[in-house]
Amino acid sequence: MSDLSTDTTLRERTDANKYLFWLLLGANRWVVAGGLAFLIFLVFMFWGVMKPVSLHSTMQSSDMVETVFAGLVGAIITGTTLVVTINQLVLSQEIGSLGSQRNRMDVTMDFRQNTDSLLGMTTPTDPVAYIDALLETTEQRAKTLRDTLSRTENREASKKVDEYVSDLLENADHARNHLEGTDFGTFDVVSPALDYNYDRKIHDARWLGMEYEDSLTEEERSAFRNLLEALTMYGVVREYVKDLYIQWALVKLSRAILYAAVVALTVAGGMVVFADPTTFTGTFLGIESILWVVSAAFAISALPFLLFTSYILRLATLAKQTLSMGPLILS
Repeated sequence: MSDLSTDTTLRERTDANKYLFWLLLGANRWVVAGGLAFLIFLVFMFWGVMKPVSLHSTMQSSDMVETVFAGLVGAIITGTTLVVTINQLVLSQEIGSLGSQRNRMDVTMDFRQNTDSLLGMTTPTDPVAYIDALLETTEQRAKTLRDTLSRTENREASKKVDEYVSDLLENADHARNHLEGTDFGTFDVVSPALDYNYDRKIHDARWLGMEYEDSLTEEERSAFRNLLEALTMYGVVREYVKDLYIQWALVKLSRAILYAAVVALTVAGGMVVFADPTTFTGTFLGIESILWVVSAAFAISALPFLLFTSYILRLATLAKQTLSMGPLILS
């Protein structure tokens, strides 16, 4: 192993297409769902225009449109029960006996005391400030490691450590700059935290420490241990904040599905009860009006499912990229 430099962002390290990566993780979930709905609308319009027989004539000879929307009414009502399942995932973490709640508090306060000692101050309560403080600590300890190894007679070890620290500082600086001004509950907090590849940093630090162990002084070994401690603590906090974000996102998803379901149910039900060949006559922009209405109504009725899809795309991608913990790189 000789290359101690890594790409700064998660997307670059996974070699993913930047547009697809933005769609899966970065884009607003309502915008993604709206885009999918618009795509469905365009496809329905295209099929309606290309079909030899007009939709108006089809509705006069069959109840196809009514059947489709009647099925959607049932699917929407059934689909909203997903909200109960989603909420159970979150509530299961919160509902517990007094003893389990006490254990949660004890573990939390014990970890806080550990990070108090690591940071040299009271651990911030804000998740963004928490991550930023840990990033700053890894920067400080990496610089200490570089300064310590700069005095060694082993020039090769000093050069390798300098390369390693330079990459770490660049990666940490990128993450801290993108964390600035973000609020918890948005993916903007999780994204830069994922960009900082602490797992590779831990592996590289361990490799360097073992590679040049025979020539290291006790002070230099201590500098390696201190950096590894900070990186390990960062990994734990990052995973904890990521898990909190996932729970937060599931709550937002359940609310979004409920909001969209009310609108979708109203539209689908209205199409079943009120739409017939005589309801929307004439044309608009050279296309029969009923085709515009049916296409738009179907796209709106599909919104609850599309919102579910947009959120799960992000959460599934996030889970895939963070399956392992510690120096185990899967991608």
